[in-house]
Amino acid sequence: MKYPIKQFIPVTFLITASVWWGIYYSSNSTLNRYGSANFEWLYLIDTLFVLPVICYLCSSDKTKACLQAGVLSCTAVFIGSYIIPEKSKVIQLYLEDGRYLVLGVILLFEIYAIYSVCRVIRKQLSTEADPDDVIKTSLTHKFGTNLLTAVLVFEARVWTFLLFSSQIKSENYAGLQHFHYHSKDGAQSNLLGFIIVNLIELPLAHLLLHFVWTPTAANIVTVITALGIVFFIAEYKAISRRPVSLSDDALIIRYGLSKPRVIPLTTIRRVAINSDEIRRRKGIKRMNYFGQPNVVIELKQPVEGIENIYLGVDAPDALVTAIRKATGLLQTNRYKKA
Repeated sequence: MKYPIKQFIPVTFLITASVWWGIYYSSNSTLNRYGSANFEWLYLIDTLFVLPVICYLCSSDKTKACLQAGVLSCTAVFIGSYIIPEKSKVIQLYLEDGRYLVLGVILLFEIYAIYSVCRVIRKQLSTEADPDDVIKTSLTHKFGTNLLTAVLVFEARVWTFLLFSSQIKSENYAGLQHFHYHSKDGAQSNLLGFIIVNLIELPLAHLLLHFVWTPTAANIVTVITALGIVFFIAEYKAISRRPVSLSDDALIIRYGLSKPRVIPLTTIRRVAINSDEIRRRKGIKRMNYFGQPNVVIELKQPVEGIENIYLGVDAPDALVTAIRKATGLLQTNRYKKA
C-alpha cells in the first residue's frame, strides 16, 4: 500500500525546523549575534503558526488535520523546552504547562474514537464476516487510508483477539480451504509456557530493578514487558483461529497476528515438503514458530523481495496437495479459455 507523500510533509517540516533552530540557539557566532538574538518567537512562529497551516493544506480531512496539528504542536513545545535557552523563555514557559491540557483533550478524543471502533468491530464479528476485513474496513472508515491506519489495523487485531477471540471462527475467514499451524511442534503450548514464565518473572524483575536501579526504570521496563505479554496472549489466541487459506486464485497466508500475505496462484512455481534447516537470508520469508518449516513455496518472480516462502503447518501434505491441485486447475482452465 502506497501513501501520499504530502502526509509526511508536516512531520518533515517539524523535524527540519527543530534541527535548524536547535543549531541556531546552540551556536555562538554571528548567526545569532553571539547569543544575543536567541529569540523564542523565531521557533514558535514556525511550529505554532506555519506548522498548523501546513497540516491543514496537506490533509483533505480537516478534522484529522486539526488533530495532527495539535499533536505536532505539543511535540514542538516539548522539543522547544530543550532547544530554547532558559534565559530566552517567556511564552514558552506557559506553553510547557498548557501542552498537557491539549494532549489530554486529544487523548480523550482518541480513546472515544477507539472505543467506538471496538464497538463496531464487536458487532460485525457476530455477522460471520471475515474478521480481517471487519477490522480494516472499520478503521479505514474512521481514520481514512494512511500510514496511521496501517499501524492501527495491527493494534486493533491485537486487542480484538485479546477481548473478542470467542467470537472469531476460522471458517469465517476468506478462502475455500483452511489449514492450521498451532499444533505443529507444540507451538501453542510452548507459547502458553512462555507467557506463564513472563507473568511470573514480571513482579520479580520489577522489584529487582526498583531497588538495584531506579523506580522510574523499573516502571518503564514493567510497562514495556506488560505490553509484550498482552501481545503474546493475543498471539496465543490468534494462532488457532487465523488460518492459512486457499481460494480459487490465491494462497492467503495468515500467521499469528501478522498482516495477511496474499500469493496469487499464478506466481507459484513450485510447492513441496521441506525437511531441511532453513536459515534467515535475503529473499526468504520464514513463517514458523518452532522446529523447522515443513512446506516450501517457490515463486516465479520475487514478490516484495521474497523468492521463497517457508511455512510450518499442521498438515503439510494436505496443503501441498491442495495447492498443486488448485494451480493445476487454474492452468487447465486457462488453456480451455485460450
